[in-house]
Amino acid sequence: MSYRLAIFDFDGTLADSFPFFVSVFNQVADRHAFSRIHPQELDCLRKQGAREIMAHIGMPRWKLPLVARTFMSLMRKHRSSIPLFNNIANTLAHLDERGLILAVVSSNSQENITQILGSSCRHIRAFECGVSIFGKASRLRRVMRKFDVAPEDVIYIGDQPTDGEAAATAGIAFGAVAWGYGAYDAFHSLQSHEWFADVSELRRLAGSDTHLESSASL
Repeated sequence: MSYRLAIFDFDGTLADSFPFFVSVFNQVADRHAFSRIHPQELDCLRKQGAREIMAHIGMPRWKLPLVARTFMSLMRKHRSSIPLFNNIANTLAHLDERGLILAVVSSNSQENITQILGSSCRHIRAFECGVSIFGKASRLRRVMRKFDVAPEDVIYIGDQPTDGEAAATAGIAFGAVAWGYGAYDAFHSLQSHEWFADVSELRRLAGSDTHLESSASL
């Protein structure tokens, strides 16, 4: 496995924002008139996809942009308490040093993302932010065009089934992470994907030195 371009989701993939998400969820639910969730539901919900979760809480799709903006606004006030996952900063540095082109495609705002990434922003060569969770495929393609990289040389790394669906629509590989919002069982419907059990395994994206010497010329 080796790639020239690795595109990352942000929340649940690079940033450990799930505790924040849970802490404000019921506040957002009350504001936008959908069902609250209870702590005992979390394990079950993490095994479901976004459409199933939205059906469970009674949130119609048309509300999604409004809800996303509320979450982003609340995160802006609390982002100093949201860390990157352990070893993410070192891993991004390693991949960058080995010649991979790194990018982020996320539903979160670029302001939130860059503030939380901090000095690790220097390793990211493109940001596509504020994307609907159901609209990431077009942004993945935009990043591919920006760097003129063929689909077979690209992987999208994310933590939810919708990330895998976006990768499939864009015609690229998908890597699911074990430390994010979605549990292992959430990805059973995807036809194929890489599985990363811990952050250190992301280093295998770098492949061989020979491959990366050629990609570093982009």
